[in-house]
Amino acid sequence: MESAKLTLDPAFEVGPVERRLFGSFVEHMGRCVYTGVFEPGHPRADGTGLRHDVIELTREMGVTAVRYPGGNFVSNYEWEDGVGPADDRPTRLDLAWKQIETNAFGLNEFMTWLNEVDAEPVMAVNLGTRGVGEARDLLEYANFPGGTRWSDLRIAHGRREPYGIKVWCLGNEMDGPWQIGGKTAQEYGRIAHETAKAMRRVDPSIELVACGSSNLRIPTFGSWEATVLEHCYEQVDYISAHNYYDPVPGDLASYLASAIEMEMQIEGVIATADHVAAKLGSRKRLKVSFDEWNVWSQSRFGGESGLEWSHAPRLIEEEYDVAGAAVVGSLLITLLNHTDRVGIACQAQLANVIAPIRTEPGGPAWRQTIFHPFALTAAHARGRVLQAQVTAPKMVTERYGEVPALAAAATLDDDRLSVFAVNRGDEPLPLEIDLRGLPGATGITHVTVADDDTSARNTERDPRRVEPRPLDGATIDGHLLKAVLPPISFNVLTAELS
Repeated sequence: MESAKLTLDPAFEVGPVERRLFGSFVEHMGRCVYTGVFEPGHPRADGTGLRHDVIELTREMGVTAVRYPGGNFVSNYEWEDGVGPADDRPTRLDLAWKQIETNAFGLNEFMTWLNEVDAEPVMAVNLGTRGVGEARDLLEYANFPGGTRWSDLRIAHGRREPYGIKVWCLGNEMDGPWQIGGKTAQEYGRIAHETAKAMRRVDPSIELVACGSSNLRIPTFGSWEATVLEHCYEQVDYISAHNYYDPVPGDLASYLASAIEMEMQIEGVIATADHVAAKLGSRKRLKVSFDEWNVWSQSRFGGESGLEWSHAPRLIEEEYDVAGAAVVGSLLITLLNHTDRVGIACQAQLANVIAPIRTEPGGPAWRQTIFHPFALTAAHARGRVLQAQVTAPKMVTERYGEVPALAAAATLDDDRLSVFAVNRGDEPLPLEIDLRGLPGATGITHVTVADDDTSARNTERDPRRVEPRPLDGATIDGHLLKAVLPPISFNVLTAELS
């Protein structure tokens, strides 16, 4: 078997591990909120209706930030509907997903839930059917101490202290023809500029995310970012990126290599943003907020036009297999390897809707296969990301040509080394990690997410079919750490350094 090699040296690093890379996403879509994170009357729900089995799994997963309330949902959302006494809230039509929205769960419930999971909010504002004034009002409600209309309303609703929400998304996928209130790049760039200006007057400490392209394949990718940022570059801190990676039947190799596409997109967005900075003569450097990403059989989804009006339907409740876990692991590796320019990332979504956590109404919650690479990476990625120099056998893919069979990243936290590695190939892959710059490695551990059946899934009946398991056999031979990665697997190797 041909070996893969990984060379690491503490003198060469990408940057510090951004904790916001381990973000998630809660949208009013399908059963993500209702019977997902929120289900009054459930045996594990508290007095406010929050499901504590989901809270516990979210904590275990290591989620650090959560984007809310959308997504496409936000572009038709009136935030005032979701605050105040629940009995007084109106029921509305959600035009994004053809759902009946009761507004039983809103900003205050979300922030209470977020406190329970110990994560940070990434709040989106409606720049589809609404605009500058409503965004300003929401920020005043959330962050202003008191003595004004909207801050006093928050206090009247039982929350005296401001929420202090730091990160705000200026709309969602405004380039998409599916978006309610979608805009041209010129139109969006102007409203993003004016909204940012007004919001910073209310709270100068906030961080703002401008909408980038909704995916890499949309025809305006690149030109959208360039035009938008020429309007609002100095007013924002991040430009967003979204993408989903589709397991097209009959092309497993390309699916396993999906991280190549994520890397292309990140580097394209960074290059465009830096181009605008050069044009404007700005020394400021934006970061990327990759605030929607996941694996999803999107080609099998017929779109919102085929949906019927209903409340909390079972919508794109994907069941993930071992191959999906390996792809998610490789996407996390790509985010780590770009931690110098990617400051936020949110896997979409948290519960039920293309999600790592599944639930049943009145029943259990369980971990899907893609839960495990996220939880392992969030737990072990600490300190600094080292530059990972990979030499690996090639595998041929239909979509991306030849790609390395190994995807890898490494972090160093004081004297603890963690290596994250995905074997994309269908054969075991011997791995040698050159540690000449990191001597004295001891206490080697190797944990893998793999299965002899790459289509194995976790289900309500068999929720622990696929779990991380320790592997024996990792050794130190001189300056080389040696291990064998199972076929189509996500792996974490750790070592203590003297």
